[in-house]
Amino acid sequence: MTTLIKRTDHGDIRELQLDRAPVNALNPMLCDQLAEAIGAAVADGAGGIVLSGGPKVFSAGLDVPFLLTLPDRDALKAAWERFFDAARALAACPIPVASAINGHSPAGGCVLALCCDYRVMAMGPYRIGLNETQVGLVAPDGIQRLMRRVVGAHRAERLLVSGELVESERALAMGLVDELAGIDEVPARALAWLQQLLQLPRKPVLATRAIARAEVVEAMQPENIRLDRFVDAWSDPDTQAGLRALVAKLGK
Repeated sequence: MTTLIKRTDHGDIRELQLDRAPVNALNPMLCDQLAEAIGAAVADGAGGIVLSGGPKVFSAGLDVPFLLTLPDRDALKAAWERFFDAARALAACPIPVASAINGHSPAGGCVLALCCDYRVMAMGPYRIGLNETQVGLVAPDGIQRLMRRVVGAHRAERLLVSGELVESERALAMGLVDELAGIDEVPARALAWLQQLLQLPRKPVLATRAIARAEVVEAMQPENIRLDRFVDAWSDPDTQAGLRALVAKLGK
């Protein structure tokens, strides 16, 4: 089986690097391997996880060209379920996770980052956000909750309705990311944040974290994603037009 997650241990911290060239598009295999790798890191006794991608793209989101080839609704739903399983694994991870956003992070890539504890992004002309409306999709309520949690309700509304992707400096200013670094230094800064956190008394940190992040876990619950409604909307003419326009743009 092709390995799509690179695993590197930095002492007590394990780095999981998305490794599906060229842009880490999230297909079912990558999502499955990510969820498995998160569980394995916890089982192996890691104190924290760095989730990285790159180069220049953390993750371009779901693999839309692949999704458009699926033969029926059941296959489409199964593919989306595997993405949400990976996102839930991050959201519910019992140890802290820092995302090293070393490049662009639209749509599903942004969702993964929002499920992490801390976000370090590459400074420069790199963009992040939930651009679902621009390609004819509606971000589920649970995903919208994650955005509201970090940037506030009014700003989240503006970003979600327009589907705007913002560059890293603005993302930092609005709280969508926590820190900026040179693109080659992003994983190291995420690692440094975790190392500092791990110097604190472990049990109080993990207990406090579990309370503070309960709303992240709750947001990702199936009743707040309503996957059946999301999948049903996939065949809407506006959605199909937006998705095929995206694929055409990617092919240029």
